[in-house]
Amino acid sequence: MKRQTAIFFYILGVYVVLQFVWWGYHLIELSSEINTPESQRKRIIMITSEGFVFFMILLLGLWKIRSSIQKEMRMSKRQNNFLLSVTHELKTPLTSNKLYLQTLLKRSNLEREQQEDLIRHAIAENIRLEDMIENILTATRIENHRLQLNFEEHNLSEEITRITNKWSENRTSVNLQVEEGIICRVDLFIIETVLHNLLENAFKYAGETPGIEVYLKREKNLIIWGVKDKGKGIPAEYKNDVFGKFVRLGNEETRDQKGTGLGLFIVKSLVKFHGDTISYLPNKPQGSHFKITRDEKR
Repeated sequence: MKRQTAIFFYILGVYVVLQFVWWGYHLIELSSEINTPESQRKRIIMITSEGFVFFMILLLGLWKIRSSIQKEMRMSKRQNNFLLSVTHELKTPLTSNKLYLQTLLKRSNLEREQQEDLIRHAIAENIRLEDMIENILTATRIENHRLQLNFEEHNLSEEITRITNKWSENRTSVNLQVEEGIICRVDLFIIETVLHNLLENAFKYAGETPGIEVYLKREKNLIIWGVKDKGKGIPAEYKNDVFGKFVRLGNEETRDQKGTGLGLFIVKSLVKFHGDTISYLPNKPQGSHFKITRDEKR
């Protein structure tokens, strides 16, 4: 929604209110000229009461329209940021891989170890590109309600440990606090996608020493797991929007962190679809804590 539209709406709203007040004044004035004092008093009360109700409904309607316009403006801004970030995220690995391949092609005298190092970097960039595309496709499937659950019995302790160790090979070390022997029926694709996105989020925003922790425990009928980090945490103004679509911290044109703003939106949507709940909590003394709870009794 363009800014000009919002300005036009405010001008139109003020005009309608003033016209309503002017109409009420003349209606009361006309009634005083054609009625007796008693009927005039009743007519004024009736006009005033009905006018007040109509006026309140009018204000409510204007407020709702204003809220919708502001919401559309915020979403439009986020979508523009998303396009900027996707353009950058697509261009970076493609440019890097092109450079790696050109180096291999032009410098045939490279030692085997140097060649393997370039290839490893190219593969890492390709994996990052695949992850971004998979996130976009997952978000599309969520929006189109095309996801299907596939519950199977798994050793959740082993699966979370496996997923975390695989992720940490190319990122950073993770402190695992996983209670052993927790077996339950879950959709492994959802567990893996959620955990991967939470780990990536912690890695991007927690700084040079993220201090990432992944935990899993059982409390009576509840299975609780999540990801903690020791970064700066999420500012108070973003806490209500942290799981929103295209939401990213800071300005898109000056931001250093990579990403599309879909990670936590996907996490929230998948956790809800899985029948679980997720919440954001500050990690004491600092950082972020994303806690997921599954009720085995439901």
